[in-house]
Amino acid sequence: MRTVRRLLYRDIVGSVLFVALAFLSLFYFIDFVEELDRMSRAGAGAGRAALLALLELPGHFYELFPIAVLIGSIYALARMAQSSEFTILRTGGLGPGRALMLLATLGLGFAALTFFVGDYAAPWFERQAELTRAKASGGIAPSRAGAWLKDREGNGEHSYSVHVRQASANGELRQVRIFEFDASGGLLSRLAATTATVDGKGLWQLRDVQRTRWSKDAVQEDRLRELTWQSTLNSGVVAAAVLPPNTMTTTELYRYTQHLSAQEQSAQAYQIQFWQRAFKPLACLVMVALALPFAYLHARGGGISFKVFGGIMLGISFSLLNSLAGHLGLLQDLTPWAVAGAPSLLYLLMSLAAFGWLVRYR
Repeated sequence: MRTVRRLLYRDIVGSVLFVALAFLSLFYFIDFVEELDRMSRAGAGAGRAALLALLELPGHFYELFPIAVLIGSIYALARMAQSSEFTILRTGGLGPGRALMLLATLGLGFAALTFFVGDYAAPWFERQAELTRAKASGGIAPSRAGAWLKDREGNGEHSYSVHVRQASANGELRQVRIFEFDASGGLLSRLAATTATVDGKGLWQLRDVQRTRWSKDAVQEDRLRELTWQSTLNSGVVAAAVLPPNTMTTTELYRYTQHLSAQEQSAQAYQIQFWQRAFKPLACLVMVALALPFAYLHARGGGISFKVFGGIMLGISFSLLNSLAGHLGLLQDLTPWAVAGAPSLLYLLMSLAAFGWLVRYR
């Protein structure tokens, strides 16, 4: 049994790594060309573009690895079926249940690798890419409208809306506006700061501040060189609002969705992203299960190239369905965990049904 395991794992792992390397090479070239154009406009050279394309690779690996698992597994198993190696293994005692368990164990290893890359390596490298890009372009702009955050006092009498226009590479916030409202929604004051920094406990240091306060009788305006403002919006929450979601770990995504829900903001998009991130490693198990029926197809059922092409189409359809489910869940306000898990469950049931049919009738 150890020999069978070594044979299967060696062929499948080698094929998966080869496909992943081919995908990463292609995406590195595409990213390099795109970053070269962007860095040229920013006054940076080809070296900065090459570095940025390199920092994007872990994120691409995380997104593409399940498809690489599917294509590589299909290629390895179809090749073994074509050369009758898998038929010999079946004759030697490799039953369907044992084959399924062997590949499920390998799929768990792929899932663990996907989780590590997606939760630790990819967010760190994506954040470094954003900071490197910010140094060249002058700052991080969340969108054309900037980033909006909400906060409220413990007793709920006052609420705050915070607008951040841009963030620099060193973490300094630029063009910050803080609006204070009373319990009935009336505007009480506004703070407009040129720059600001925030620590992990939610203490904001505002610089070059213009403060405007409204009362029933008059409007009072004054300028301050520095001003501190205490809130529940700490550096982690601000970073989550300013930086793209792919720079956050699964835990950070969860905390940010909790903050949005506590402030009565729409958290549906981030909740769907959180559950998609949580279910992403399980996609490797689904891909391995999808590949297993190809080992039971006779060589006359099509060449390896035809089967690999079928695997590519399956992988693309799985990715498209994942993306479509996310958009539909956001538009229809569906349950986030159901939206994120439905594509994986559907393809897993399809693969097990195909596997059972082939074992029984072929």
